[in-house]
Amino acid sequence: MLSLRALRKHFSLALLDRTREAPPGIHAAGRNRAGHRFNVYRNNVFVSLTEALVARFPVCHALVGDEFFRATARVFIELSPPRSPVLMTYGDDFANFIETFPPAGPVPYLGDVARLEAALTRAYHAADASPLTFDELAALAPNRWDDTHLKLHPSVQIVTSQYPVVSIWEAHTHSGESPMIDGSNGEDALVARPDLDVEVHRLPPGAATFLMALLKGASLRAAADGAAADPDFDLITTLSGILAVRIIVGIHSPGHQGL
Repeated sequence: MLSLRALRKHFSLALLDRTREAPPGIHAAGRNRAGHRFNVYRNNVFVSLTEALVARFPVCHALVGDEFFRATARVFIELSPPRSPVLMTYGDDFANFIETFPPAGPVPYLGDVARLEAALTRAYHAADASPLTFDELAALAPNRWDDTHLKLHPSVQIVTSQYPVVSIWEAHTHSGESPMIDGSNGEDALVARPDLDVEVHRLPPGAATFLMALLKGASLRAAADGAAADPDFDLITTLSGILAVRIIVGIHSPGHQGL
């Protein structure tokens, strides 16, 4: 007789592998009833996980259609089962899977759109924090930029893409007539929830590099120097945009007590 631990292992392996029979130790009244009931349960699990992915990636679902999306989701579920009982976070690696899934090749931007949609969920469930006021930000002395660090809101997510992912996402989420999208222009996105709602902002050139450096702990000067590798990077435009979307929650510099 299998131990409970062994039974759980066999059960979990068979649950998301359609090639496996019902695990040993599972019994039901009637001939072959155990296998039949296990298959029904397994199918219900696949349906539930698929619906979770449909709910988290609605634009991806709309882009490829229901049949294709569900077939893709089923393969993904088999290869990447949930690691947490919280299904609202399931699919963080869905974008990486899409980029290696040959049938999705004709839609090359699909992976980045999935990456943007996953960022929306993470931003929504991130910790709360109070953005600094303009008066608090005005106290920052420009001559201390070399050793000044900004703390960004916990919800901040940066998505970079060689495709116009923000425009694609907007075209499928905003009501009204869909505009023509220039597929040759890449777009970087800032996703954040400074207040109650998650916001998506299209970033100017170099701003994604600048923000990612700040998130890693770089000083303002170091972040600006790194972003300057993009010849179109404009520090004033970028800082103005950051101030407007209220994602700065702390300042650390000598003589400043913002953190």
